Amino acid sequence: MTGRLIGIVGPSGVGKDSLMQALADRAPGFGLVRRVITRDPALGGEDFDPVTEEAFEALLRAGRLCLHWRAHGLRYGIPAEVQRRMANGDDMLVNLSRRALTDALDTFPDLVVLNVTARPETLAARLAGRGRETAEDIAARLARADLPIPDGVPYITISNDGPLEETVDRVLAVLNRESAQAHPPQPV
Repeated sequence: MTGRLIGIVGPSGVGKDSLMQALADRAPGFGLVRRVITRDPALGGEDFDPVTEEAFEALLRAGRLCLHWRAHGLRYGIPAEVQRRMANGDDMLVNLSRRALTDALDTFPDLVVLNVTARPETLAARLAGRGRETAEDIAARLARADLPIPDGVPYITISNDGPLEETVDRVLAVLNRESAQAHPPQPV
């Protein structure tokens, strides 16, 4: 059975990476996609493979990225290795940009999109707490918090305002239902 790509989207500060890690910790059947980003590794945050613009272009030319996009002045890529892991039955969790969803759906027709939300005050506190952005950067990210999901992309909305464990419980319940609908039991 082919695995699913599960795209986690939502505004900066909503807890996408924390949610993905908690899901992978709780349900070992999930793999985490490590993105390739043209970001200075000293800025911290998620685990990612930092590359220069030139190296990113070389990866594209070599066919080593199956999906890529620009956001926040950076380039992001998903390694082509993800497709092999999915072919082996692995479900893969990836932090995606809402702007990349149409291309992601073209590349991964069975894409499952989880749109993670939180109240503005929750987002502001989380962004300030991570210490990566200036007050102006935080204001700009909050202004984009309601960026819509592109038309034609199916998604499921999950609130991440409360305890992370409660969010994980809700996501696992939704993904189990999705899996059952996509792969109904076969008669024996």
